[in-house]
Amino acid sequence: MNIGFDGKTVVVTGAAHGFGRSIAMAFASRGAHVHVLDINAAGLDETVKLCGHDKATGYHLDIANREAVHQTIARIEKGAPEGAVDILINNAGGVRGQVGRPIEEVSEDDWRAIFDVNLTGAFYMAQAVAPGMKRRRSGRIVNISSGAGLGVSLTGIQAYASAKAGQIGLTRQLAHELGAWNITVNNVAPGFVRSNPTTERQWEAMGPEGQQRLLDNIALKRLGAPSDIAAMVMFFASDHAGWISGQVISVDGGK
Repeated sequence: MNIGFDGKTVVVTGAAHGFGRSIAMAFASRGAHVHVLDINAAGLDETVKLCGHDKATGYHLDIANREAVHQTIARIEKGAPEGAVDILINNAGGVRGQVGRPIEEVSEDDWRAIFDVNLTGAFYMAQAVAPGMKRRRSGRIVNISSGAGLGVSLTGIQAYASAKAGQIGLTRQLAHELGAWNITVNNVAPGFVRSNPTTERQWEAMGPEGQQRLLDNIALKRLGAPSDIAAMVMFFASDHAGWISGQVISVDGGK
């Protein structure tokens, strides 16, 4: 199965490291021009370098800022060959430096911070690209959730599990709303992958026994890599997935 994206305009959020960087590099290597977004300017510059300056453009952006999101998408569309974004990957997310705490200790600001990046930002991004996709009657939106959105979070962070579950609900709702314009909306739910500083800290905090328990609960008895997540995204974004929408695929080594 050959998958290519020659001439496609792709937007990837949370692209400064981990899944986002791997996804951006995969699109760039297949002929797309990738617009990479993140609040981490240094990491974003490195992603652009790895993709190739002729293949990627970086934007320092907080996706929880609706006005900034719409302005950035307008800039991207202005320079796009077809005047619209072809593919949106909502990858930005995470726990914002938080750790699991009893529910009574979680502040309003901490709750909102996680929802802003994992759910609200994905909504703003989809809202911004949808009009252009509708005009062209074509588009792909792929959201990156988590196994936490289908079950419980290993971190114990209530807002993270809730926001990822909400993003899965948003995926299904938008698939039905946008399907009439030939726009597909799907979701990839990764298992635990050592992909960024946060997951490295989580892995170390488990200790040898906890790490082994995690591996024992995976059918393939090993952790995956960011490239495994990127591979599923490539399929959802390709023409091969033209009649697939509203779906959630777990990429977790088997549970």
